[in-house]
Amino acid sequence: MLTVLGLACLLAAVAYLTYDVRGSWDYAMDLRTRQVGSLLVVGAAVGASSLVFQTIAGSRILTPSVMGFDALYLLVQTIIVFFFGSATFLMMGVAERFLINAGALVVFGMLLFRWLFGRNSRNLLVLVLVGIVIGSLFNSLTSLASRVLSPNDFLTLQDVMFATFNTVDGDLLWIVAVVCVVGLLALVPLLRYLDVVDLGYDSAIALGLPYHRVVTLTLAVVTLLVAVSTALVGPMLFLGLIVANLARQVVPSHRHTDLVLGSVFVGILATVGGQFVVGHLMDNATTLSVVVNLVGGIYFILLLMRTVRL
Repeated sequence: MLTVLGLACLLAAVAYLTYDVRGSWDYAMDLRTRQVGSLLVVGAAVGASSLVFQTIAGSRILTPSVMGFDALYLLVQTIIVFFFGSATFLMMGVAERFLINAGALVVFGMLLFRWLFGRNSRNLLVLVLVGIVIGSLFNSLTSLASRVLSPNDFLTLQDVMFATFNTVDGDLLWIVAVVCVVGLLALVPLLRYLDVVDLGYDSAIALGLPYHRVVTLTLAVVTLLVAVSTALVGPMLFLGLIVANLARQVVPSHRHTDLVLGSVFVGILATVGGQFVVGHLMDNATTLSVVVNLVGGIYFILLLMRTVRL
């Protein structure tokens, strides 16, 4: 199955690069290569981080985005425009904005996750409620600040509030790709420990696993990967939820080496394939983030209702 998923990802990338090229191939390849690069980075980062996060949380319905990451990204953008104005925001290089966003997301993620995933804070409904409340708080602060912005500042802010793969900076893409590869490589030696973590806290401790150390290191990698994907293209709330759960269904294994690789492939297939349909077949009539949020929102509600019944 992993081989099939890998070939499907390759075919999707080739189709995206070569479909309906009109005019200059050099220009088309330069533009589409950057777009495919960003899709690969986001798909791999979201896929790996979401599946690993679910293992640590002990839940199949929680992802970093559900816990407020995307809302924090929007809040950071709004704060920059609110206090410094759109002129300063636009004058900042893409690398500087990326570092600010990624730094804020990493700090927030480590503080939040270490607090939530203590031994006494593992109730599923509590985690969902906290994530919704934090996300609502950040969204309310974002809405409040955006209401007092000037029209020019508000238009500038709107450009970064929705995920887009059409205008990715080439220099930033290289930086993000390197960070993503480093994060994925750092995750590899932790995967065999996550097989034990998946058994539960008590079982992991009984088997001699340094539980808190493994969780802390894993959360550091997860926050880095999520920060990379969110700061690169913007928020995509339910992408991780869809990708991680699909990967668990199509990959018949409990080993995280297989599951994470499968989740990476599913994430790449979802982003590249989804953007191919939206951009080439639908002629950009909508955006990938809108489709993902619609489908993912319905899927999240169904999963939550099924969990409550159980």
